[in-house]
Amino acid sequence: MSVTESIRSRVLRIQKGEPFTTGDFLGLGSRPAVDKALSRFVEEGLIDRVARGVFVRPKTSKFVGRVMPSIAQVINAMAKSSGEILQIHGAEAVRRFQISTQMPVKPIYYTNGASREITVFNTKVRLIHTSSAKKLQHAGTNVGAAISALWYLGKDNVGKREVLLIKKGLSEVEFKRLCASRLPNWMSEALKQHITKV
Repeated sequence: MSVTESIRSRVLRIQKGEPFTTGDFLGLGSRPAVDKALSRFVEEGLIDRVARGVFVRPKTSKFVGRVMPSIAQVINAMAKSSGEILQIHGAEAVRRFQISTQMPVKPIYYTNGASREITVFNTKVRLIHTSSAKKLQHAGTNVGAAISALWYLGKDNVGKREVLLIKKGLSEVEFKRLCASRLPNWMSEALKQHITKV
């Protein structure tokens, strides 16, 4: 079986609507051969290119037509391929916990990789480097989002209301995991008064 056919066979086993990257196929051939095969599949309509090096098998719904993965799914596929750690930005985290209703102008993530801007579905996504392992704890989980929200709010803006909203957005197990995380003293103190109520 040729490299192209081997890649085609693997692509057809990927669930429709699930993003995948060029890196998923590098064991089947050289980088140029993989790039060429995936470009051919895009031309054929077998797959769609949703970002540089990220693709998806088209998924359709009789109600809304073509269904594409979310920006978060695409970003996470890229991170998985590169081994990068990504954490949602605090501005988005506080919105998710209903602490703020403001919507970030563009999607932003913290990363242990290089700061850069990438395009997904014609949307600019900003990745901001952080060397702080504490800020990247539990990345991609509700607990990680809570940590990101707390860092974003800062010591002077985390009170009873903010802690209760974060607690409300987490399960009991998740809140305990948050309290047991490696947090700065001010963050631990803000959470401590609510631990016994979990």
